[in-house]
Amino acid sequence: MTSKVFEMRFAKVYPLLVGKVEKKGKTKAQLDEIIFWLTGYDAVGLENALEDGRNFEAFFAQAPAKNPKRRLITGVFCGVRVEEIKDPLMQEIRYLDKLVDELARGKKFENILRVRNAFVFG
Repeated sequence: MTSKVFEMRFAKVYPLLVGKVEKKGKTKAQLDEIIFWLTGYDAVGLENALEDGRNFEAFFAQAPAKNPKRRLITGVFCGVRVEEIKDPLMQEIRYLDKLVDELARGKKFENILRVRNAFVFG
């Protein structure tokens, strides 16, 4: 059984994300940089994803280079710890949600993009 969110068109959600960050004084360019960092899309790839109507499942499946540092994204979003989500696609969606939330809350950009060196044991 697939979640309805998997079938949602990314182009339908994207303006809502832009609105969320702009309402908090951030820019569409900052949002796009987060998306580029997370997925490996560039400006042309993101525009194509918005124009071709791909859903979330296709958006993440076709991501050119998912950032390995995305695994450093932790915390709670909508009452669920993102690092404990079992479904890989839902986890990717929640990674994006968490980063957008951090941007909207004014977290430092270097911290959002997990720039600092971090050790991952596993």
